[in-house]
Amino acid sequence: MANHWNQQGIPHKGWVLEDVIDVREDGQPAEETAYETCMMCGNEKIRFVHIVSHREISLEYRVGCVCAEKMTNDYVNPKQREKELRNRATRRINWTKKHWKISKNSNRYLNYKEHHLLIYKDKKTGKYKVKIDDTFGKRSFDYLEKAKIASFNGIEYLKAKGEW
Repeated sequence: MANHWNQQGIPHKGWVLEDVIDVREDGQPAEETAYETCMMCGNEKIRFVHIVSHREISLEYRVGCVCAEKMTNDYVNPKQREKELRNRATRRINWTKKHWKISKNSNRYLNYKEHHLLIYKDKKTGKYKVKIDDTFGKRSFDYLEKAKIASFNGIEYLKAKGEW
């Protein structure tokens, strides 16, 4: 297990938080998750990966929250960004549990906050596709659960753009 805290040439301060990602973004079960290892302390099984950069190091480091806080000397934003991702993950789980109605064409649909969401099977491929309001998604999904997650991600994308 690497521990770069004790390694010369690796700065301890002056890092910038670039992004935070959830390695279970696609909603896969915990046992199927490819967790990461903190590049600074070697801690294993990190779900929320904080990506930090430093002007003296060409490589971005993928670290856990505690290391990100120490490296950036910011004890608010790494934790806040991780909290936002945790909340998003909870909303995604709750979203997949919503009761979708079935149309006369056997499609799943949901009216949510004045928007119409539709999950239907493509006649050619037999795979699930998603439509939000008048916009058809481009991807196809083998499983209904994956299509539900895609509809959630579509809504989150529209919210981020200010279109929801």
